[in-house]
Amino acid sequence: MLLQVVFHAEVAAEEGTFDIDDVAAGVVTKLIRRHPHVFGDVQVGSAAQVLVNWERIKQEEEGREHGVDDEIPATLPALARASKVQRRAAGFGFDWRTREGAMAKVREELAELEEAPADRLEEELGDVLFAVAALARRLSVDPETALRNATRRFGERFDRTRAEAVAAGVDLETLSEEDLLARFRAAR
Repeated sequence: MLLQVVFHAEVAAEEGTFDIDDVAAGVVTKLIRRHPHVFGDVQVGSAAQVLVNWERIKQEEEGREHGVDDEIPATLPALARASKVQRRAAGFGFDWRTREGAMAKVREELAELEEAPADRLEEELGDVLFAVAALARRLSVDPETALRNATRRFGERFDRTRAEAVAAGVDLETLSEEDLLARFRAAR
């Protein structure tokens, strides 16, 4: 990437439009402007707050307001995209102030899912997942990493559960939900 920057700067210098010193000055100016917690007097309490400030500063630089999910690639994993949208919203002050507030929202969304008619299940489950992504942000946990690790742990534990059932001659499909969970818990 640096080769491309130097190459383009050299071509531009030959054309008399800018040179590598102009590029470096622009990068330094941008770094200072976007990181007032490092180069200025802005106080932040967490890395999450740094990202919220960065989103706000970036919008101010662009000189225009855009939708909270504009220019966030739709191809991002859904949890990562939800986190980025929420971080942008937080840049405008729309954020859970406490982890308790974020947890209460998850519980609220779960209650709505429990009461939802069949034609609203996808919508309500989406709301649960979105609220969980917000909770992850409040806890300073990357939801993609958390889910990836939980999936790996589940796989390992399930494989142990299945191996133990096979060794004992037990068909998992014949077990009650309660017995199945007991075997799963025992397979730590």
